[in-house]
Amino acid sequence: MFQLASGETAQGGLIGLILPFVLMFVIFYFLLIRPQQKKQKTRNAMLSALKKGDKVVTIGGLHGTIVEITDDIVVLKVNDVTKLTFDRSSISHSVSQASEA
Repeated sequence: MFQLASGETAQGGLIGLILPFVLMFVIFYFLLIRPQQKKQKTRNAMLSALKKGDKVVTIGGLHGTIVEITDDIVVLKVNDVTKLTFDRSSISHSVSQASEA
């Protein structure tokens, strides 16, 4: 089977060694890499769709309403008096109006 005079057996051994690594990469791609890319894409879309007046929750769990927003800074109104400044990337998710009712 491992005769070097026969090119086919040496080639078959090489394919037998590489094939498991290719299969592992394909499995990792569909189980880990691709879902993570989709999740990141939806998060970036949510962050870019934020606007003044949206109710959001930060990564730390703070609930507030967006008062001011720039490319990388968000100012949240927490209560009638308190306004806090956060990075735009620290927003975890937007709270929809339907879930509040």
